[in-house]
Amino acid sequence: MRIRPARRIKGRLRVPGDKSISHRAALIAALANGTSTISSFSTGADCAATLACLEALGVTIAKKEGNLVVNGVGRQGFKPATAPLDCGNSGSTMRMLAGVLAGQNLTTTLIGDKSLSARPMTRVIEPLEAMGATVTSHHGKPPLTIIGSDSLQPIAYDLPVSSAQVKSCVLLAALNAAGVTKVSESLVKSRDHTERMLQWFGASLSLRTLGTTQVVSVVGPANFSARPVTIPGDISSAAYFVAAAALLPNSELLIEDVGLNATRTEFLSLLKSFGLTIDLLHTRDESNEPVGNIRVSAEHRLIHSRTILSGASSAQMIDELSLLAVVGTQVPGGIEIRDAEELRLKESDRISATVTNLRSMGAAVKEFDDGLRVERSGLSGAKIKTYGDHRIAMAFTVAALLAEGESLIDDGECVRVSFPEFFEILESIVEQ
Repeated sequence: MRIRPARRIKGRLRVPGDKSISHRAALIAALANGTSTISSFSTGADCAATLACLEALGVTIAKKEGNLVVNGVGRQGFKPATAPLDCGNSGSTMRMLAGVLAGQNLTTTLIGDKSLSARPMTRVIEPLEAMGATVTSHHGKPPLTIIGSDSLQPIAYDLPVSSAQVKSCVLLAALNAAGVTKVSESLVKSRDHTERMLQWFGASLSLRTLGTTQVVSVVGPANFSARPVTIPGDISSAAYFVAAAALLPNSELLIEDVGLNATRTEFLSLLKSFGLTIDLLHTRDESNEPVGNIRVSAEHRLIHSRTILSGASSAQMIDELSLLAVVGTQVPGGIEIRDAEELRLKESDRISATVTNLRSMGAAVKEFDDGLRVERSGLSGAKIKTYGDHRIAMAFTVAALLAEGESLIDDGECVRVSFPEFFEILESIVEQ
């Protein structure tokens, strides 16, 4: 994929449905009693893997008039799969589906591609076994074989690290546990899409804050009815267009109907703190999620300061950190990212991949075990190594738009994991 420098970004667009919310909507609709219609479901390969796994477990799913129709089988209605369930590249699919399967009287094996097979799963294995499921793995990594139980025990679980996937895994397992399961999260609040979706479907769930700790409680066994769901646009997908429009002179962009969940908007707040012009319009709630429009213009006055992201900030912007490193090359003072070790365990080692590509484009960057520091730098066109990682591909497409000279993205196809329309939409708004 050849990318030429852009003169500006101009137009209006919608991004596909939020990937994180789509996974949860499909899983919870499958556990509901009745038929749920889901609009704006994610078009990415990761969410397609979740649907394929559910169908292999006996859930009937159809597409009708652009919507997804899920015929829920109820809390205990899954059927045995006739083969291992292939989660593809999707860690969300594997970790959350493991929680669902822990509460079924089934033995199921979850597999993934080469990248997913190298990712650690101990964080979900430990709480599921504490609840009474049996999980075998290959040294804590996939494939996972889950021997479920319809009589799981409720637990009080303190998340060792902030992780929406691990939290969701335990909450989904708790739907088949007799009693109250509590999940505590200290200091850093991870994404709360699972809690919101369970509440939308009518599950018995409560939230309580104790000092810097938030406790989520689910009462099981939980039976709930189907509901229509509207998925907002994926803010993590919108982020690439927001950054490009904010940094290219004379740009004007409106992105409609984007999810504005407070656990996902730190990226926008940070860009505004640099002096970039970003406005939120027509905000409202849909299916228990905040939604609105994002307007971006390049009329700004950049503020000179060294920005250091760490702790809660790094955790809340985990999907945008590679993109923020690119942004750091354009703002006075640059950006330093720390406490981001989790990036090394994604589809690629995103710290190493980001550093390698920034250096190839001429940026001044230093790598740390838990992050990186990038200085304001002019970028030159280069050959970009994606390492098969969709977020690296999209982040460095933005870098290529800002660079002097043409760049070559070595694997543009990898964006299909989350955002198949990325390059098509980009072409519609770029002026060169």
